[in-house]
Amino acid sequence: MIKTLFSLLLTIFLFACQSDPVQLSPQTSVNTNLYLDEKFDSDNAIRIETEAEIFALDDDMRNMVHEKLLNQLTAQQKARVLLEHLFDEENIALSYDGNANITARQAYHSKSANCMSLTILAYALAEEAGMNISFQEVDVPEYWVSNGRYSLLTGHVNLLVKESKAVNRRIIWGEKATQIDFDPYVSKKDFPAKVIKKHTLLAMFYNNKGAEALVNNNFYKAYQYIKVATETDPLFAAAWGNLGVLYKLTGDYQMAESVYRKAISLDEDNLNALGNLALLFNKQGRNNEAQPIEDYLYKLRIRNPYYHALLGSEAFIKRSYQASIKHYKKAIQLDDEQHEFYFGLAKAYYKQNNFTLAKRSLTKAVALTKAKDTQRQYVAKLNFLKDRNISNH
Repeated sequence: MIKTLFSLLLTIFLFACQSDPVQLSPQTSVNTNLYLDEKFDSDNAIRIETEAEIFALDDDMRNMVHEKLLNQLTAQQKARVLLEHLFDEENIALSYDGNANITARQAYHSKSANCMSLTILAYALAEEAGMNISFQEVDVPEYWVSNGRYSLLTGHVNLLVKESKAVNRRIIWGEKATQIDFDPYVSKKDFPAKVIKKHTLLAMFYNNKGAEALVNNNFYKAYQYIKVATETDPLFAAAWGNLGVLYKLTGDYQMAESVYRKAISLDEDNLNALGNLALLFNKQGRNNEAQPIEDYLYKLRIRNPYYHALLGSEAFIKRSYQASIKHYKKAIQLDDEQHEFYFGLAKAYYKQNNFTLAKRSLTKAVALTKAKDTQRQYVAKLNFLKDRNISNH
């Protein structure tokens, strides 16, 4: 599954059915200024991309628009032409790179991008073509990616294309003609979506850049980008939540609590900020305040397969391979169409020297993935397992 977009750093696991919101205890002291400029002051200024730079086109990109998109085609036909040009091997042949959080021009010429950058690129080209296009935030289930130290929660955006007078609801590109979506999983589902303003998308871009810097322990750079995200859209709760993670990591616990509470006040469904607040309470010995939050989150997330996959990944990192297998099996029980779950299960079986079950799980992962690069990686690992089996007989 291709997931990017506002990577929300968290250090707690844990979806949503209906449940009464948890009641937070009042904060003893409330900080009105939630920035720590002096602490993150540096002589090495960070060059932060402007809105104009992020969406800028060059002559090659404009020529492509004029050649292929300035015509009498409908908006949906133009959307198809645009997508074919970006991904067709005879044209740009863009490839997916989850770490490529870059500008439209960089994505176009490097021929690699993540979902955020793909969305920015497609928007910039469509806007140049005079298409009526908007950003949408898609309400997808919580989905985490773990790198061993952090777990990153990802969200999703796509593009909504309209005719000048009315929306055409015909079907193209695997979804309704009005949507351009770079995630095949999301495009097949009917998740709720809402139109967002350009400044919110910009805040997401800056937040991604800040989260990336945070993971790489560049706290000064992380602060600069995340602060710009909160200033670009002060109502974007995810950026405030990431600022809280940064403050916690640098030992500013009181400010971290204030910022987590800010994020929750902007979005009471921000389970990530709630989870991080519980972690902060536990670290401070405030377990009685943390426990109701943890119970609430567990009830909400117990039916989310990605929650169990996260637990499986964490157990694997801790070398608790039997627990990892248990969690991945639960994830597969809830959703048996995700190749990542079978791959995780295969890794755990392999660590237990159970090559037969590892091969069986990896074969299933190969069958489920549609991404050619991922499929090649799985096939290589599968061939290794087959060779291992032969040598053991």
